[in-house]
Amino acid sequence: MDLDRPVAQHPYEKLGNMASFTVTSSDVEPGAALEARFAFDGAADGAANLSPALSWSGFPEGTKSFAVSCYDPDAPTPSGFWHWMLVDLPAEFTSLDTGAGTAALPAGAFHVRSDWGSKAYGGPYPPDGDRAHRYFFVVHAVDVESLGLDDEASAAVVSFNLAFHTLARAELLATFQR
Repeated sequence: MDLDRPVAQHPYEKLGNMASFTVTSSDVEPGAALEARFAFDGAADGAANLSPALSWSGFPEGTKSFAVSCYDPDAPTPSGFWHWMLVDLPAEFTSLDTGAGTAALPAGAFHVRSDWGSKAYGGPYPPDGDRAHRYFFVVHAVDVESLGLDDEASAAVVSFNLAFHTLARAELLATFQR
């Protein structure tokens, strides 16, 4: 398979300018490669497919909930690849521990199906030999407590709804290559 293709556009630049706030991680340095334990095929010690810890601050007043996602625009598909979409996280939660992508969630919050097919975080697994892929971990400050969706919505449908309800967005970019 020939994986020589143009680099995909930054996915959120398509949506225009947006207020921002800060997201950090004790597990991921901005712009750096993710450790294997955050990848779908995991680490040698068996600790695999963990979502990284995320913490955020500086979001706008009026934030009523958060959505958290991980998206790979570099996947060899026309639509990229959704690795994670957490919806309706109550506004009092401003961090997620390592592994929260498969852990119990606060009342009202839920995961929608990733492109892996599970309602949970599904880590990076780019094709062997492909260039490093970019993974956008994004926290959306949302103006409603609930987007009015359920866990059968696709990540693309959630993202569409977020276009109308996001007050501000925080991005943490990481990479991964196999």
